[in-house]
Amino acid sequence: MNGAVLTPLLDLLDLVGVAIFALSGALLAAKERQTFVTVSFFALVTGVGGGTVRDLLIGAPVFWITDPWVAAVCLLVAVLVWITPTRWWDGKLLDYADGIGLTAYAVLGSAKSLSYGVPPVPAMMMGVVTGTVGGIIRDVVAGRPSIIMRPELYVTAAALSASLCVAGSWYDLPRVWVWGVATLAGLLLRSAAIRWNLALPAYRDKGAGSK
Repeated sequence: MNGAVLTPLLDLLDLVGVAIFALSGALLAAKERQTFVTVSFFALVTGVGGGTVRDLLIGAPVFWITDPWVAAVCLLVAVLVWITPTRWWDGKLLDYADGIGLTAYAVLGSAKSLSYGVPPVPAMMMGVVTGTVGGIIRDVVAGRPSIIMRPELYVTAAALSASLCVAGSWYDLPRVWVWGVATLAGLLLRSAAIRWNLALPAYRDKGAGSK
């Protein structure tokens, strides 16, 4: 299956993930009162960062170099952010949209990795990388703490979607159903975390305070 062509559904998940992550990057730059060039740069880096790292690791052609739509979508998102007030994007709406991009991208990353012959566990990890690395790059470049350094359920949601995608493929279940259920399951977990501030327990040093 090396080099397998993505299905239309995975192509759609790809563009959805790119657009949503590009939006988060462009908004961050806009709120920092940066130029349009910087807004566009953040949109591109955030939109394609995770997928780029994934493709380099699995030996695939870097997706946005060979697909003319990806960079165009990032630029269109940057234009949209540039011409609209940032207050339009405040609140939880962007968090939920980011959850869609996170889980859709995690499914895409795992499915694509499997199609290139990557074993199940590394394929699951590639899903997590695809869903999270773009945001990490965005935060590092902007010089702010990354969301993965907080205990809220973020990477966990990506891991759930990626794991379900790999498990469904392992048992040879219908792909469209597997991808849909995997994306929805991760999104529900992420949405619950946003709504009720769910978080995993943080590490506590057992030796703290002892002599």
